Amino acid sequence: MNLLRRKVLSLSIGAAAWPLAPRPAAADSLAPRPVHIVVGFPPGGIGDIAARLIGQSLQQRLGQSVVVDNRPGAGGNVGTEAVVKARPDGGTLIQVGSRNAIDASLYKNLPFDFIRDIAMVAGIMQSPLVMVTNPSFAAKNVAEFISYAKANPGKINMASAGNGTTPHLAGELFQMMAGVSMVHVPYRGEAEAIADLVAGRTQLMFDPITDSIGFIRAGRLRALAVTSLNASPVLPGIPTLASVVPGYEASVWLGLGAPKATPRATVTALNKAVNESLAEPAIANRIRELGAEPMIMSPNELDAFVAADTARWAKAVKFSGAKVD
Repeated sequence: MNLLRRKVLSLSIGAAAWPLAPRPAAADSLAPRPVHIVVGFPPGGIGDIAARLIGQSLQQRLGQSVVVDNRPGAGGNVGTEAVVKARPDGGTLIQVGSRNAIDASLYKNLPFDFIRDIAMVAGIMQSPLVMVTNPSFAAKNVAEFISYAKANPGKINMASAGNGTTPHLAGELFQMMAGVSMVHVPYRGEAEAIADLVAGRTQLMFDPITDSIGFIRAGRLRALAVTSLNASPVLPGIPTLASVVPGYEASVWLGLGAPKATPRATVTALNKAVNESLAEPAIANRIRELGAEPMIMSPNELDAFVAADTARWAKAVKFSGAKVD
């Protein structure tokens, strides 16, 4: 974990010792017990950091304890299944994200349906990926890269954090839309993939800005484009991939969900508390330091966003032929 992540994590963990504020009216819709935010991955990752950041603020706003509960396993699906089966009273939430949208089509035998069984509560943060190459690679921009790839089919090694991960499928989406063919080289995580890209053993990676921004700023990786429809304030001057490949869009995002039968009043109260937290300058600035932007949405807006994101990744999964089950 880099220094920035350790700093944010320590700030978030420290919130557990803060005194609770008086219970506000918004908390009346919640069960009178600690709120558990289930994270389907081990401590220290970006999802865990985001959950602790928002949990810190929610604890103060709701006037009751907020506990982050890490339940890693099966690409986050162990945690999701636990929340699907939890009491729908607002006392158990799940850290949802782009991984859930991918897994909906990547896994063929999940014991739940993400969209059917989870109520979207609130967004937390969203960040584009960045198309990065080793600085020694011949192409200096996306147009040159596509030209090179078309002239050299199957000769570019595209690294990823593993089969079916967001970096992998973002690359597959690029191949499908740009009409190029590359060799996918899966690693066992972001760190190994970036290390080989920096060393020049692979040539390309689609990586979350949150993981690669330090290497870009240090000149150890070259950013060709960001995958959002609009330019990223974190990487000023870097064009969007959509400016060369029209319609291309991909992002990593994180939010909160709850069991589907959770009362609408509870979802609304939690959404309001999360959005107010994200509007706080201190929290918004911490999110931006991580290379992301606050994701302030209503439950209905988040429902529509998740449906579109799930459909987008389903196309990439089908094109790639990726399977996990």
